[in-house]
Amino acid sequence: MARGLGIEGLLRQLDQASQSGRSLDGLYVISGDEPLLLTEALDGLRALATKAGYLERTSLVMDARSDWSAVLGATQNVSLFGDRRLIELKIPGGKPGKVGGDTLVNLAGLSGGSALPDTVVLISLPRLDRSTRAAKWATALQQANAFIEVPTIERQHLPDWIRQRLQRQGQSLQPESLEWMADKVEGNLLAAHQEIQKLGLLHPEGPISPKDVEQAVLDVARYDVFGLRDAMLSGQANRALRILAGLKAEGEGLPLVLWAVGDEIRLLARLAAAQAAGQDIGGAMRQQRVFGPREQMLRQTLRRLPAALWPVAVQHAHDIDRLIKGLKASGRLDDPWEELARLVLRVAAPRAARAG
Repeated sequence: MARGLGIEGLLRQLDQASQSGRSLDGLYVISGDEPLLLTEALDGLRALATKAGYLERTSLVMDARSDWSAVLGATQNVSLFGDRRLIELKIPGGKPGKVGGDTLVNLAGLSGGSALPDTVVLISLPRLDRSTRAAKWATALQQANAFIEVPTIERQHLPDWIRQRLQRQGQSLQPESLEWMADKVEGNLLAAHQEIQKLGLLHPEGPISPKDVEQAVLDVARYDVFGLRDAMLSGQANRALRILAGLKAEGEGLPLVLWAVGDEIRLLARLAAAQAAGQDIGGAMRQQRVFGPREQMLRQTLRRLPAALWPVAVQHAHDIDRLIKGLKASGRLDDPWEELARLVLRVAAPRAARAG
């Protein structure tokens, strides 16, 4: 019924179906890593189920060590009042184990037929990686009528996401203010949601001036080492330096930050060497267990930068490691944070870092 729809399309379709008297499907699977959007999706489905008369609710949180017999047991319990029932099954780790996997396959089969009348099963999962998707239980769930993947809002799409949310409450911002606000809440969608709600409380409907936005919005960016890595590899020098400064200000451990940067540089050095030796880059990527969007990013980085840069960058990372340990490194500054900024620039904006 809902395959191929996003969560908002699914909720609209289900609402229309309930108004026309049609029953809900037996199984809904929601998968994603963005807590705010996942919560909104689950809340929306719960509300529609309640509206459709599914008044008895059972909630289970499961992992590989759980007693999975409780899941099928919940589907067989008879309601004392004859109510329709909603069974929520949360698998936060995304790893149900052997018994759990078998139970999910069984549950998908039961929900797809008529074995579970007046019952809706709602399963929530983190985003499934490539290897997990191939598991028998994951395949069974993906074949459900309503398997919805909740998207992750990347930085380049964040201004438009903010614009749409503001539009729902009758407000708007200038493009420059949308970009500014996206910078302030980068990596923290829940904080972005809260700031949007705050603007709805503080200001009437209509356009909001840049000054009013700056006065209302807090600097709630959640800087993380992976955001730094991605900004560096995609050549976003200013963003990379801003994230690095944020990590330092938040007291993030320098060894962890260097690990995230250095590990990626060493990987790219291996890939560049394989490419220079005439090896198939796709095969080299698979050997290094690089797949999906990350593979595309690394390919773009390899095309953007010369192969000769990578051995130098690897040595630079080794030198920073010496500085962190209190040792001297020839030709380097004494401050390892400053040297790390130079290393990030070496990859993000090589022309600006030639002197390093």
